[in-house]
Amino acid sequence: MSEAASTRIPLALLPSLAPLLHQWLPRQRWFAGKGTPVTGFSLVSATELLPVRGPGPGLLHLLVRVEQPGAPGDCYQLLIGVREALPPALAPALIGHLTDGPLAGRTVYEGTHDPRLAALLLERLRTPGSLGPLRFQRYDGSPAIPGGLAPRPLGAEQSNSSLVYGDTYILKLFRRLHPGPNPDLELPLALARAGCERVPTPVAWYESAAPEPFTLGVLQPFLRGSRDGWVLALEALAEGRSFRNEAGELGRVTAEVHTALARALPSVKLSGAQSEELATAMTRRLEAAVGAVPALEPYAPRLRTAFEAVAALGRRGRIWAAQRVHGDLHLGQILRGPVATPWSVIDFEGEPARPLTERCRPQPAVRDVAGMLRSFDYAARTHRPSNPAWAEACRDAYCTGYAEACGSDPRAEPELLRAYETDKAVYEVVYEARHRPDWLPVPMAAIDRLATLD
Repeated sequence: MSEAASTRIPLALLPSLAPLLHQWLPRQRWFAGKGTPVTGFSLVSATELLPVRGPGPGLLHLLVRVEQPGAPGDCYQLLIGVREALPPALAPALIGHLTDGPLAGRTVYEGTHDPRLAALLLERLRTPGSLGPLRFQRYDGSPAIPGGLAPRPLGAEQSNSSLVYGDTYILKLFRRLHPGPNPDLELPLALARAGCERVPTPVAWYESAAPEPFTLGVLQPFLRGSRDGWVLALEALAEGRSFRNEAGELGRVTAEVHTALARALPSVKLSGAQSEELATAMTRRLEAAVGAVPALEPYAPRLRTAFEAVAALGRRGRIWAAQRVHGDLHLGQILRGPVATPWSVIDFEGEPARPLTERCRPQPAVRDVAGMLRSFDYAARTHRPSNPAWAEACRDAYCTGYAEACGSDPRAEPELLRAYETDKAVYEVVYEARHRPDWLPVPMAAIDRLATLD
């Protein structure tokens, strides 16, 4: 490791910090390696954002690679606060007390929970520049970021962490890192430059330049008073109201974003061989899911036909357009503010569990459509009593709205739409079986429906 990527204190600190991280890290919601023992840590880079030996709180920015059996070693972004003693208000943020090493006798904790340290991150973003391996950048033409905005952590996320500043900005901190530009920065920047107003424009961001390029955090406008489509859909179900109008609007919003992405970034055509590869990958995921959730086994032969239909069309010369897409579109990723305000699309990171190269690959736009159709079904089936007719009406309105906005109806490609819906439902079955077994009947109902389609 180069001297520019570290300082003497953090480098010597890691061995003394490691026993605490062994206990603390697996308990974090954003840690992806749960259920597998942590065997060690290696330091990728370290930066003192605020001196750790001073009288006040110090802040260490660490990129740490976590070693686990059978895994390549994920890199995580850690923001470690350092104090002599932790005030009661920060007790939930405790990582532990150091008994040896260069900071022996100090207390370390999750720095984003400390308002003084969280405010420092915004100060760094207000003025572009570098600090060790870290680069702080601003979007050209964005207004000046005011100082003194009170920070607060947003506790609803799982794969990342977010800080809200004065109900004006939200800073998303990426925890599990992949080399290269994160699509949650890349795509909103491309959409902003294309003039698409459906996505909040990034105001500033920071990244690591060495030893590997990582996108670390993105600052965007905070959509104060907004509620997501999932909440609004559940409200409509609870009140016995139709959601057709809203679903049609969501279809038009999705089409607008897809059109802008196709204009801003390169699109490709999927050849017959690539279509077969797409179907083969879906089949592999199904086979792995059957091994993990035996309840899928009776449906597997019929589910495979959805993927085989796509492969067969590819062999006959069918070509599909592919472009950059959202990658994880559902009702929770679309926000609406007070009455008469437009919908906004957020969270372009894609499914964090998938490799970054896959998430950045051009794909048929119908993938996003399938994700939203599954979301309508989820809302209807988690409601009591279940209301499949409500979901079907939303699905119809969504596709109609999409077609009205871009002239292309997703239902005109039934084989591809069914394949993507099936692939998504299989993913949902595995997720629910592992994390929310009580919810497993929701995607299993979709599996039953999709297995009977021709």
